[in-house]
Amino acid sequence: MIADTALDFLIQIKDKLPDNAIFVAPHAREATGDNAIPQVLSAACAMVTQGQVETDIVQITRVFHTGADPMERMGLRAQFDGNVIPGARYVLVDDVTNMGGTLAELADYLLARGGLVLAVVVLVNAGRNKHFLPSKSVIRTLEGRYGNEITEIFGIAPSALTANEANYLIGFKTADEIRNRLAKARKETSLRLRSKGIGG
Repeated sequence: MIADTALDFLIQIKDKLPDNAIFVAPHAREATGDNAIPQVLSAACAMVTQGQVETDIVQITRVFHTGADPMERMGLRAQFDGNVIPGARYVLVDDVTNMGGTLAELADYLLARGGLVLAVVVLVNAGRNKHFLPSKSVIRTLEGRYGNEITEIFGIAPSALTANEANYLIGFKTADEIRNRLAKARKETSLRLRSKGIGG
């Protein structure tokens, strides 16, 4: 599937990718089983660019984002573990991104441990905003409207949100609206997972 859908694309963007890059994909465990597409895409990127594949860094939380709505995704943040090489040049790889939160958390994990994140490769950006970084005006609006409330609710500074996350939150008028929607999303997540036979 990767050879049929992505190989020509990777060859076209080869010159835009950094030399000596380490390609890292989130090892996510979805509700329906392991999704191997990001890892295979990562290997294809490394093959085309003569880079390396990182397999030591793994996602240690199960976020069950498949079928989740935006608030469910925001309330279930991915966490990672594994060795990061300080100064190494990383490229993030995924098959599909929606809100961009998983890739943002992976980037944060790498940066906090001295890695450099130089690019992102995805097959499909399914988010409404095609950019990963939010505009400065949206961040200013969120900070002015909510102060520290977003950080208190999600544990994320507004400037660390993805463009799709920031644009989603800007649709709420008050922090209480966000809290209420998050509480409802947590119930929806529980019901969705129980319907798939996943308890907890």
